[in-house]
Amino acid sequence: MSHILAIDQGTTSSRAILFDAAMKIKAIAQEEFPQHFPNSGWVEHDPCDLWSTTAGTCRAVIEKAGLGPDDIAAIGITNQRETTLVWDRKTGEPLHRAIVWQDRRTAEYCRELREAGHDKLITTRTGLLADPYFSGTKLKWILDHVDGARARARNGELAFGTVDSFLIWKLTGGAAHVTDATNAARTMLYDIHKGRWSKPICDLFDIPMEMLPEVKDCAADFGMTRADLFGRPIPILGVAGDQQAATVGQACFTPGMMKSTYGTGCFALLNTGDTPVVSKNRLLTTIAYQLDGKPTYALEGSIFMAGAVVQWLRDGLKMIRDAKETQPLAERADPAQNVVLVPAFVGLGAPYWNAECRGAMFGLTRGSGPEEIARAALEAVGYQTRDLLEAMQADWATTGTEPTLRVDGGMTASDWTMQFLADIIGAKVDRPVMQETTALGAAWLAGHRAGIYPGQAQFAANWMLERTFEPTMDVALRTEKYAAWKRAVAATMAF
Repeated sequence: MSHILAIDQGTTSSRAILFDAAMKIKAIAQEEFPQHFPNSGWVEHDPCDLWSTTAGTCRAVIEKAGLGPDDIAAIGITNQRETTLVWDRKTGEPLHRAIVWQDRRTAEYCRELREAGHDKLITTRTGLLADPYFSGTKLKWILDHVDGARARARNGELAFGTVDSFLIWKLTGGAAHVTDATNAARTMLYDIHKGRWSKPICDLFDIPMEMLPEVKDCAADFGMTRADLFGRPIPILGVAGDQQAATVGQACFTPGMMKSTYGTGCFALLNTGDTPVVSKNRLLTTIAYQLDGKPTYALEGSIFMAGAVVQWLRDGLKMIRDAKETQPLAERADPAQNVVLVPAFVGLGAPYWNAECRGAMFGLTRGSGPEEIARAALEAVGYQTRDLLEAMQADWATTGTEPTLRVDGGMTASDWTMQFLADIIGAKVDRPVMQETTALGAAWLAGHRAGIYPGQAQFAANWMLERTFEPTMDVALRTEKYAAWKRAVAATMAF
């Protein structure tokens, strides 16, 4: 029992990764699943797809590695956060499609909350903003729109959960209705200071507390899998939302350390230790991880569209066939053109939090083509990251040391994108040897709990740098390009 099975359930695919006793990858299995867009700004998943691809990749990776169930000590789970599910406690059947974190259908209700002055209660208790991004208003929408749902929830017939809760429920055959503190902290229903569900907010949304899961540490006993799934029951010992798992995987255990993950969206977290910092720049105060009953807090900035912009180039515009084509296109772009893409396809996240605006492109000429559009798509990731880092630096005064950003996620494979990121933020960007930091974080939580992986200090000492990207862009050009981005964002929101 020297291996850890990490489940990485993401927005567009489910993956299973097996790590050995040295925390090296033994095998990976991945399966994409469909996205559903029933209305403008709405994004849904079929819960059956989430479960079938998760179970399927777990079985596939065990077979691929040539291992048996007796070789696996524990399971760690990391997941897309905020995505909201409700299911029947007896049958496990979902009441509705999963409402994805990107979904904006509750924007009007969130506006009403702000106008009524309820945003202060939400921010004070949860560290979050009254925004459709989070689970609370999505859950309210399901209870409002599925006949009899609220009454059934009050009767204890229904369970709510983020993706981790749903997967644990399925893995354990309904024996465990649980979540961890990092996922709970993203629901807009959890008091991150008191470490419990907030009754005043649940009452405000008319959400019966009977349907909420039990909240545990990130490394804890979350239940045993059904014996028929993998050949024997396997303990689930680690859970963290994907961005928090990446923070752990990047060994950002010291206050002041930052990481940014570039997947479907982009999420930057700054470890603030045992102090929950209240942002003056519309960042989120959240839980980075919780061990031994003690939460470690973070400031977080969330960008809704990062890798998803490249997917749009591929699937929407049919401009590319593979994400890897964007870098050579960007390299061939005309340097005299300054095309700016504001990827507000599902609104803008931090620090703007504008749910209503939609994407726009500026600076197009007759000579603009796929090269310039691809460059603009990749540059948008750098601009949005700078927005987040400037807000973080304003909220968390540094000690004068030069900041370094640790990065991970699919987009970091592009040297061009990472060099532009370093150029536009004017700071070093560190890319680790281990790119699967999200899965590694979940694996370490489970492996440490199982007693086969080392503690924080040794784990951090094992972190290995693959490459540092140093800023080389002229300061005047950096200033000019970022000013153009800010004008484009202002124009997008005005439209």
